[in-house]
Amino acid sequence: MIKKVENLSKSQLKKIRTLIGEAFVTNELFHNWGTLDERREDVMTYLALYVDYVYKAGELYANEDLIGFIGLEDSAHARKLPQIWMLIRMMAKIKSSRLKSLLNYADQIRGANAEYAKQRHLDVLMVCVDKKYQGQGIATELVEYAKNMSDELDIPVLFDTDMKDYAYMYQHLGCELYSTVTADNGVTRYCLCYKNDQ
Repeated sequence: MIKKVENLSKSQLKKIRTLIGEAFVTNELFHNWGTLDERREDVMTYLALYVDYVYKAGELYANEDLIGFIGLEDSAHARKLPQIWMLIRMMAKIKSSRLKSLLNYADQIRGANAEYAKQRHLDVLMVCVDKKYQGQGIATELVEYAKNMSDELDIPVLFDTDMKDYAYMYQHLGCELYSTVTADNGVTRYCLCYKNDQ
């Protein structure tokens, strides 16, 4: 059963930050930050700050065992203050050259979601399963939760990924690939959507 993550202890939040950070160290988005060893510390810091933002915004959901996570944000109720605080903390803790590369990438892919961005929608901020438990259907459960929320609210849910395999997974789970954009760093953003009229 998936539910909103609330009232975490400091040790629980630290464990979740680490789990999610480790899952994203190999993500294509960070390939120009160096080898896995060279980028690990900064990716872990980046993801810790990102997890804090999603959690503090009330947009982090997980299974009962806290080994599968999804971030879900309703565009009509997006909370800006936690996002601004995250960006300020990133500027203080992550090398400026690495932040600049992320911002450059974000600028280049900005229009990829133009088809849906102006209407109310759910944004999937992340999908993550503890590496030790991948392949057991937990990601499917998380995606189905997002789709059910989409059906209840009668709005589309958007899945963005920089990993081709994940784009295939989302398609297999009933999402439509509607846009791809490749930035000058060679990273492709795959934009997928689930709508209950599909």
